[in-house]
Amino acid sequence: MPRAPIPKTPSTDWKETIAKGEKERYEGYARQFAEIQARKSQRYGTGRALHRKQLTAAHGTLEVLDGLPGFAKYGLFTEPHDFEVFVRLSNGGLDKAGDARPDVRGFAMRVFGVRGPSALGNGPAVSQDFTLINHETFAFPSSDEFVGFVAAASHGNGALLKHVFKRYGLGAPRQLARMLKVAGKAFSGFATEPLFSAAPMANGPYAVRVRLLPSEANGGPVAGASKDWAADFASRLAHQPLHWDLQLQFYADEATTPIENASVNWPTPYVTVARLMLPQQDCASEEGQALAQRVEGTVIDPWQAMAAHRPLGDVQRARKVVYFQSQKGRGAA
Repeated sequence: MPRAPIPKTPSTDWKETIAKGEKERYEGYARQFAEIQARKSQRYGTGRALHRKQLTAAHGTLEVLDGLPGFAKYGLFTEPHDFEVFVRLSNGGLDKAGDARPDVRGFAMRVFGVRGPSALGNGPAVSQDFTLINHETFAFPSSDEFVGFVAAASHGNGALLKHVFKRYGLGAPRQLARMLKVAGKAFSGFATEPLFSAAPMANGPYAVRVRLLPSEANGGPVAGASKDWAADFASRLAHQPLHWDLQLQFYADEATTPIENASVNWPTPYVTVARLMLPQQDCASEEGQALAQRVEGTVIDPWQAMAAHRPLGDVQRARKVVYFQSQKGRGAA
């Protein structure tokens, strides 16, 4: 698979804007999510607030490539190396709904064996985690809008409609149309669909977003796969290894590649920096089920990261507080 065109040296002239009262606001979000999580856990058993339904898990290797441009060679990508990885595939919703139901799809990845200080400032990093979805951007520009949407949606479609009309007034129909477009986005499968960080992180002095681009060798979409995404993925992996290019997309300027607005799609090119390789494996085997159980119980969090890859922007800063509360709520912290 050809690499994306390599840009000129990217800009380092980016900055985060911390709003007044942000800490207290994020703590309020965490309390809201804790209540939602506890309520849903009463119905489905202990689990995450979002991306509750784990579909399957797998193990493999992330190979950092040789010959990268200097502006890419930071943290995880400093030098060629093979890292142990496991991945978690999920539906993004609060409920354990059927796969055919429209939803955001999640591809979370934990990279082991990293060396360097933690983004949390609590000693050495234990892993470099990536949380990717099948959307290039978030549906909302800010964490405040997102939390309001999730809180309302947790009480059903009626409460959600009431929330949208109360919050957006005359703009409610347009907002509803946008939400339906996001929810109804076509998805061909985890082995065939590009996946995105949507929100930025640091790469040394630079700011980047991440994309996982599937290899054509993974095969094409399969009719009826939406009935069981886990079966589609596991069937492919039982017969052949699967591969993706991991790519970085670099900040250019605040107008076109904003740090604080996660709903804006960056137009800058991607640079391939690593390859994810999942060897042929049986997800239904005893070993595969043990891995799935381990992954379901563990922490995968963009703040479980190297300081060189600190998450950036409002959505990411909110995640730091909300994810930690969620992890405590399910006994994973």
